[in-house]
Amino acid sequence: MEGLSYAWHAVSSMPVLAAACGGVLWGILGGALPGVSPSIAMALLLPFTYSLPPLVAVVLLASVYVGAEYGGSIPAILIRTPGTNSAAATTIDGYAMHLQGRGGEALGLSLVGGTIGGLFGLILLTTLTESLANLALLFTPPAYFAMGILGISVIASLSEGALLKGLIAGVLGMMIATVGTDPISGVSRFTFGDPNLLEGIHFILIMLGIFALSELMVQAGESRWREGAVSEAGKATLKLPSLKTLWRLRRAQGIGCALGAVEGAIPGAGGSVAAFLSYNEARRWSKEPEKFGHGSEEGVIAPETANNVVSATALVPTLSFGIPGSNSTAILLGGFLIHGLQPGPLLFTSNPEIVYGLFGGLFTANLLMFLLGMVILGPCIWLVKRPKPYLMAAIFGLVVSGVYSIDHSLFDLWIVLAAGIVGYVMRVLGFPHLPLILGLVLGYMIESNYRRALLMTNGDHIVFLQDNVSLGLLTCAALVIGVSAVREIRRWRKPLVIALPQAQ
Repeated sequence: MEGLSYAWHAVSSMPVLAAACGGVLWGILGGALPGVSPSIAMALLLPFTYSLPPLVAVVLLASVYVGAEYGGSIPAILIRTPGTNSAAATTIDGYAMHLQGRGGEALGLSLVGGTIGGLFGLILLTTLTESLANLALLFTPPAYFAMGILGISVIASLSEGALLKGLIAGVLGMMIATVGTDPISGVSRFTFGDPNLLEGIHFILIMLGIFALSELMVQAGESRWREGAVSEAGKATLKLPSLKTLWRLRRAQGIGCALGAVEGAIPGAGGSVAAFLSYNEARRWSKEPEKFGHGSEEGVIAPETANNVVSATALVPTLSFGIPGSNSTAILLGGFLIHGLQPGPLLFTSNPEIVYGLFGGLFTANLLMFLLGMVILGPCIWLVKRPKPYLMAAIFGLVVSGVYSIDHSLFDLWIVLAAGIVGYVMRVLGFPHLPLILGLVLGYMIESNYRRALLMTNGDHIVFLQDNVSLGLLTCAALVIGVSAVREIRRWRKPLVIALPQAQ
């Protein structure tokens, strides 16, 4: 009952309502712009949350995540260009419906399916998170260290075909986290005598550079850069599905809810995996599988339901253990840390008003997504049709102004520019970004708990094997890396096996 009162207080608070409304609005617009992912839309707002109350700040960021998942389906349906990665599956049948003159129906299915999925995911979030957090109260410093290692291992292993690169990126993130003052002894490290580095390199600066600026560099290097955005997005009027239609599509929605719930709770899986799995399973169990790829309603509502479920369930490991499972939840974790809040089991006892207020804010955000989604289609189409150079210049201006507004420091701007160059080089070389961000965000937790554990035993590393939870988590991390390494070796050997008979 106490949690319900906190949620109600948040829902009835005007600042929280304004944050939810503004976040959803910005999320839909950001998601509708091809190349602006939910994480980039959230990162652009991150510097402006410094002056906001903690609850308002986290609700604002989470609402952007919710809105962007729907916004990504608008260009996917109208111009066959997914605004977000998770909307790629929607492109298949959504655009086919648009070519048949049913684009409004597809947009309606996306909106209603996304709202249902978001509310279902929120129910799972509220019921699962506190239970897992209570379990995490049993964790000791060795266990927290092991959990951080497991988190990075899982994310790195999910970097398909790039396990070694994922691990390198994770280690690079932890190295950046060591810049500044030692958390135990207070000694300055890797500052090179520059006082600007005494407090370390703030993760906000790295996130903006890695996500936003590197994406601008990639977009500027495309061959069709000067041609701008798509010249014609087509005309469409939103048409909501009837209750009879929703009942007919209940199986596809159920598949989307189930797979979105599972995939969202797995770190690194994300909405893209859930959307494509839901699409494939909906086709497998459909009574009319031949319609898939040719304008199937099930092919639209299943992936859209799934990726909106993920927008809620992806917060389960973030709030329970403090381990983000995706780019967007890593940005949200940054919003918590800005205000001195450490997601994890203690957050439910020390700041329950933040957790349950966030739940109330997410409920409001999902309802607002439905309402705003019905009126924002016109502006979204107008934005999609703007020349790309203008859009990218506006985003760059937003990044620079946001960073400078934090501390009015030119040094911070140089850090962001350097991080953007590093992010661009990583993209060119095929290094995944998420392990680096996760290593940066979890770096303090891993290092500080490692040092505390050694202080407990006067430097004896056996403590990590004597603690049962730590031993179990480290074993899981080793298994994850081992299985991924075997998979990588098999992938490398396949071309050799094929080439040998040809050579003979």
